[in-house]
Amino acid sequence: MKLRHPFLVKLGGLLGATAIRGWMSTLDYRVAYYDPTVDPVHPECHGQKIYVFWHEYILFPLVMRGNCNLAMLLSRHGDAEILNRTAHHLGFECVRGSTRRGGVAALRELFAKSRHMNLTITPDGPKGPRRVLAPGPIFLASKLGLPLVLLGLGYDRPWRVNSWDRFALPRPGSRARAVVSPALHLPPDLDRSGLEHYRLEAERLLNRLTLEAEAWAEAGTHKLCEQPARREHSRSRRRGTQRALAQPPFSPNHVLLPIDDRGVTVQRQVT
Repeated sequence: MKLRHPFLVKLGGLLGATAIRGWMSTLDYRVAYYDPTVDPVHPECHGQKIYVFWHEYILFPLVMRGNCNLAMLLSRHGDAEILNRTAHHLGFECVRGSTRRGGVAALRELFAKSRHMNLTITPDGPKGPRRVLAPGPIFLASKLGLPLVLLGLGYDRPWRVNSWDRFALPRPGSRARAVVSPALHLPPDLDRSGLEHYRLEAERLLNRLTLEAEAWAEAGTHKLCEQPARREHSRSRRRGTQRALAQPPFSPNHVLLPIDDRGVTVQRQVT
C-alpha cells in the first residue's frame, strides 16, 4: 500500500520520526575520528562539507545529527516522500532529485544550499547498485571546492531487509559504531577521467571504513581513540562560505590507515 494523501504522508513522517528516535535511542554509540573537527557539532568545525555514507545505514546519521545545518539529497520517487517528512522532523532539510529524476534541478538546489549548509548524500541510492559510489558527490566536491567526509557505519549483527541495499535494522540495545575520515580535498573542475578516478578512490575508502565499523561493532572491542557518540545539535548556524585551512588534495598516492588500538595514523605515502 502506497500513501499518497498529503495528510497521511505527513502523519506517516511524524510517526516514523517518533518510532526511529525511540528505537535508535536504545543503541550504544561509539565513534573513532581521524579528525574530530569534521563533525558539525564540534566547536572548531568551520566551513561547509559534503558527508557521504551508504544508504543502508541512513538511520544512524538521521538520529545522531539532526539540526546540524545539514541538507540531505533524497529521491523524487513517491515512496521517498514519507522519508522526506521523517527527515524533516528529525532536523534535516531535504533536496529532492537523483540521477534518474530531477537531477538538474537538484544540482541547482544543492549548489544554492552549499553556500550556507553542509550537504549529505547516500551515493548508492536510491536504487543501487549497493555500495557502488555514484559520481555526484565527486562532481559536487570538485565544483564547489568543498571537502568530502566519508562515514563508515556499522551495527552489531543487524537485521537485514530484503531490499536492493540490504537495509540495516539494528537490534535494540546493540552496538553502533562509526569510523569517520578526515576532510578529503579534491582538485577543482575535474574532467571525466578525473571524476572517475576519484570516484573509485572514494568508493574503496568508504567501503574500507564501513567494513572496519561493522567489524568493530560486531567484535565489541575498544579503541584508544574512541569516543561516545551523542545526539547533539550544532552550536551555531554558520552563514556564508568559510574556507578551511589549506590541506593537500585527496590523492591516490596517500592511503588512509585504519584506526586501531594503538592510536591514529591519517596518511601514509605510497611509493
